[in-house]
Amino acid sequence: MSSIADNLGILQDRIAAAAGRAGRDPSEITVVGVTKNVEAQRIAEAVAVGIRDFGENRVQEAAKKIPLVEADVSWHLVGHLQRNKAKQAVELFSLIHSLDSARLAEELNRRCEMADCVIDLLLQVNVSGEDTKFGIPPEMARDALLEMAKYERLRVCGLMTIAPYSDDPEDARPCFARARKLWEDLGKLSISNVRMDELSMGMSGDYEVAIEEGATIIRVGTAIFGPRRRELS
Repeated sequence: MSSIADNLGILQDRIAAAAGRAGRDPSEITVVGVTKNVEAQRIAEAVAVGIRDFGENRVQEAAKKIPLVEADVSWHLVGHLQRNKAKQAVELFSLIHSLDSARLAEELNRRCEMADCVIDLLLQVNVSGEDTKFGIPPEMARDALLEMAKYERLRVCGLMTIAPYSDDPEDARPCFARARKLWEDLGKLSISNVRMDELSMGMSGDYEVAIEEGATIIRVGTAIFGPRRRELS
């Protein structure tokens, strides 16, 4: 089995190549190591080789794991967030990628007021239109941002999307291209508490295409940690 260091080296080479094809600087791209079902010991190995951003899919798993990782790193919530987990999410994460409703925004703002903090968020958009995916329809993104701008404790920093699963990464390109166009269009608006700095898209199977299409954040688990070996309780 390849080591995390070896996997990271391969990942960095492929990021650099994809960025080069798009005329981009690889330093513009943040790698979030997705740690779903990854033990704290292996996360520590990733920290040791230079990874500083980690992503969890579930608040419950993150709450158990984050205290075990004694390092100055940033934690991202990359999975769906239920409103009843908003309090914990505000406490645990520096960036939530999955803001997908006005009701969730209201609850997050309320929890931030109680904690006297501000949380950074990405608006999740369902560019693919798949019923199985969360996210706001692209045509409703502008109105959603205008609605969420009233919450002073929330900072929307960009967009997140998930492409349809396929064995061919090229199948994701139209989805990523649409997300980038939406991101650029929304970035031209002047909305309080909203800026379009980040575009989170691309996972282990399609991150190179995502980079070519403009991703500033990629969310990769298998490419760093290898196949998941077991479910964590």
